[in-house]
Amino acid sequence: MQAMNSAAVNGPVVAQLIDFVRTRQASIELVAPLSPEDTAVQSMPDASPSKWHLAHTTWFFEEFVLQQQPGYRFYNERWRFLFNSYYQSVGPMHARGSRGLLSRPRLDEVLAYRAAVDEAMARLIERGPDPELCARIVLGLHHEQQHQELLLTDIKHLFWCNPLLPAYSGDLPVAVRAAAAQNFVDGFDGIVEIGANPDSGFVFDCETPRHRSLLQPHALARRPVTNAEYRDFVDDGGYRSAQLWLSAGWATVQAEGWSGPMYWDAAAETEFTLGGVREIDPGAPVCHISYFEADAYAHWAGARLPTEAEWEHAAASRDANAGNFADAGLLHPQAAMADGDLLQLFGDVWEWTASPYLSYPGFQPLPGALGEYNGKFMCGQFVLRGGSCVTPSRHVRASYRNFFHPRDRWQFSGLRLAQDR
Repeated sequence: MQAMNSAAVNGPVVAQLIDFVRTRQASIELVAPLSPEDTAVQSMPDASPSKWHLAHTTWFFEEFVLQQQPGYRFYNERWRFLFNSYYQSVGPMHARGSRGLLSRPRLDEVLAYRAAVDEAMARLIERGPDPELCARIVLGLHHEQQHQELLLTDIKHLFWCNPLLPAYSGDLPVAVRAAAAQNFVDGFDGIVEIGANPDSGFVFDCETPRHRSLLQPHALARRPVTNAEYRDFVDDGGYRSAQLWLSAGWATVQAEGWSGPMYWDAAAETEFTLGGVREIDPGAPVCHISYFEADAYAHWAGARLPTEAEWEHAAASRDANAGNFADAGLLHPQAAMADGDLLQLFGDVWEWTASPYLSYPGFQPLPGALGEYNGKFMCGQFVLRGGSCVTPSRHVRASYRNFFHPRDRWQFSGLRLAQDR
């Protein structure tokens, strides 16, 4: 990328360019341990090849930022079809489940594409684009961070499907320690405000508007459920007890043959990680469980899942940057280190809530094609909160709403219990 003429730009422009370069480089660093063959394969329709993630995040800046500049010509007009994800108002797209068939363009061609777009973006940022384009650039960077997390979860699933069970990184640190004692912490009951504060900086449209919510008397578990605690559920016949499960969940258990969390071996002694096969850490938060599994465990434990309003109000006063995120380099959940009342609200595992992913009162999607980013998925999914060990730091906040279908479990998803008071 060309050197920036610092005399010609002001502080905010310098900050945005630094953030752009840092975020884009982080994606390149994530694929560094991979071979070109690794980056081209798709293990299931819900996952995407690493090469596609690299290209799609680049397409986003071309489509929604650079195209707005007079005279801009697309790097390759035909690639607009290949690397569009789901933006119907932009144009047609290659079928999601067939992204693994895209052996071409080659990885080196995708990297050249990224470099060319990065050069054009750097020139644009140096000129000091207007506020609307600046907002789109920030959105594009947060979009890229989402795909950095997806790249790691997708490559983990891909390597798990390989009989050799290769490690993404064979030298990931292992930190095994006892879990903090579990108890329940009373939450606030009454009318609260949730949703993003308009003055809090960047947020996705689905986090808005801020609105009032009534919390009933309740308590939240001090920390997420651990592997050892979930193992008790497994050993007690949790996956064989239909009365614990939602109807759709029980049907999924039967159809898929589930007997424990994804990536656990049949004996519940080892699990597949980005560092390869390891012994299951009893004190670490259980992860790679679906909403159905989280809900069934909560019923077995005589509890329930928190609502997203309960979770957000409890997390609003906490430091969202304090947690085990991807930047720590562990890439796996760890037992809580800190002491206090509510632990691990951020990082380690995304926490399923009991709340369906729906719009807030007064919600308005972004105008134009960007309105397809979140709003059109508000059907049939549940909200998760808090980020995980493969989420980039500085990406989440108390109001951040992740969402997946209730049967999905290839993400680093776990649970925290709640109780009525």
